[in-house]
Amino acid sequence: MRGRITRNVVVVVAVAIGLATAVGAGGGKMKITSTTFAEGENIPSKFTCDDADTSPALRFEGAPAEAKSLALIVDDPDAPSGLFTHWLVWNIDPKAVVIEENSVPSNAIQGKNDFGKPGYGGPCPPSGTHRYFFKVFALDRQLDLPAGSKRAQLDAQMRGHIIGQGELMGHYLRGR
Repeated sequence: MRGRITRNVVVVVAVAIGLATAVGAGGGKMKITSTTFAEGENIPSKFTCDDADTSPALRFEGAPAEAKSLALIVDDPDAPSGLFTHWLVWNIDPKAVVIEENSVPSNAIQGKNDFGKPGYGGPCPPSGTHRYFFKVFALDRQLDLPAGSKRAQLDAQMRGHIIGQGELMGHYLRGR
């Protein structure tokens, strides 16, 4: 068990360093907001496994002019087994500044979350309060990944192509 946790931590750190290096090498700062919760606030239960489990409305600002696509990753670093991915969406038109509630931008592609399903899977922590990071990445190209691809495949395709990034964090505690 310890070896598995250590391996997960190493993978998460390597991915984080790789993505941070790519952004630091010329990436711009983007902004991601939601009309349903503010930075650091609680995510309403409507957007979790305790209710409708629909994706929240999101707004992106500040994509670099040279961006060819955007990617969205929603994850939970506080999961007992390590980083848990809740939503993967890529090839979002960089001019599409809004994702409406419970929708996906036209022509965007969704990957498989760590629940083993395509699309959005909302916060569902087994215990305690968890942090959920909604991350947008501006990319210098469209990605060549089929629907249903997993996080590792998306991370590998994005590596070296990130030219901007933004992040929104919300909390969730079940049973309130």
